[in-house]
Amino acid sequence: MLGTYSDGTFYQNEAQAVLAINAAYTPLTFSSDRNRLWVFGDVASDDAAKGGDPGDQADIGLVDNFQIFPSNGVIESQWGELYEGIARCNQVLARVPKISNITPAVQTRILGEARFLRALYYFYLVNIYGPVPLLLETKNADQLQIPQSPVNIIYEQGIEPDLQEAIKNLPASHTGGNIGRATKGAATALLAKAYLFQQKWQQAATTAGQVQALGNYALLPVYSQNFSQDAKNSAEAIFSVQHLTAQVPFTGNRLNQWFAPRPGENGYFFNVPTQNFVDEFEKTSAGVVDPRLDYTVGRAGRLWVNGEAFDPSWSPTGYLNKKHVQPLAEVSVATKGDGNLNYVTLRYAEVLLIQAEALNELGRTAEALPLLNQVRRRARESYLNDRSLSATPAVPPGLLPNVANVSQSALREAIRHERRVELGFEFHRYFDVMRYGRDYAQAALRDKPQFRYETTRYFPIPQSERDTNKALRF
Repeated sequence: MLGTYSDGTFYQNEAQAVLAINAAYTPLTFSSDRNRLWVFGDVASDDAAKGGDPGDQADIGLVDNFQIFPSNGVIESQWGELYEGIARCNQVLARVPKISNITPAVQTRILGEARFLRALYYFYLVNIYGPVPLLLETKNADQLQIPQSPVNIIYEQGIEPDLQEAIKNLPASHTGGNIGRATKGAATALLAKAYLFQQKWQQAATTAGQVQALGNYALLPVYSQNFSQDAKNSAEAIFSVQHLTAQVPFTGNRLNQWFAPRPGENGYFFNVPTQNFVDEFEKTSAGVVDPRLDYTVGRAGRLWVNGEAFDPSWSPTGYLNKKHVQPLAEVSVATKGDGNLNYVTLRYAEVLLIQAEALNELGRTAEALPLLNQVRRRARESYLNDRSLSATPAVPPGLLPNVANVSQSALREAIRHERRVELGFEFHRYFDVMRYGRDYAQAALRDKPQFRYETTRYFPIPQSERDTNKALRF
């Protein structure tokens, strides 16, 4: 029988503290349909279109077309999930230090996890909504008339201090039942990314280097292993949102159904790749394409995840994204919305690209090149390690050569290209496009005539918040 604890009776011991921090992770999962990070990261960008049937999930289509109002359901649900996560973290940070019946090391770790999670929730908030209310402590309902804080203040007074404190408190790794919790590496990687997004190039380069110095992370031999249930929580996955199938309560990944085709799989075929995204992948003079394309995208002439020929009629663009879809041998049609894949929030490949970008912006192009080329080398050497690509292990001539002897501006474009193809359909692209600035954003989203960088870069604060928080400035 389910019971309800009051605040005064719940935070009494170590077991309850662990339950509280576990709950703070929940809004990150794709176990409910309320987390629509993929809509903001992919569909709003040049990488993807809404997909699905015409008229189905109309609010997602309005985001795709930048015809967005504060009452949009996607705008509402994402805001609610992120602030729910922050509220849970604030409760942990307020209550857990007062628990005496707890192992000190566990208490310290839990507080570090709460700070990491709160920073991650605010990172998403400022990149989706821009200036938002900054809540760093628990509040009563009558104390929630809070104006927005500028984006730089949220980074400098919220995200950065939380991550710096988390780095001090979190362990370098976890074992057993704690695998999947935030670590020192996760907090350091997110801090490097936060610095990058603020153009704090030196701090970004140094902090990304600290992730590498931990020695816990490496690129996997085959790119596609990052999106396989057999390689969950691998050496490349710095922080992953955990999903498990066939659990009570439900902890599966619903994206497995949202992105799958309808015929034979009962999928909804949303978040479909655009031709623009497909065209971004490099080809050799003989027509051999970057293998990351077919690891990421289902397309005509190639096999779908179950081994059957891909049918372009499954998608309104002729393409489907593959990274979050499992074969029916792993998740049957009957349980299609109960996927087993984690969502990888931070990968080691991204850390290498963060440091490369920061070093290049500092004018240290020669130091940036090897980092970029590590990522490219792994991609092309999938031909050496994946027998499904070629029965004879050999890299096709001219495939993804090392970048060398280029100017700072040329390397900037090469790194931006690499982020796009390496991290495609991992829900990052729109945020990158916006941080690159007005000219880049307007050019990238030229097929979305309603987009205006000055007025629609950030999505509107939802109507429910406008109705209750009268201190907001619009």
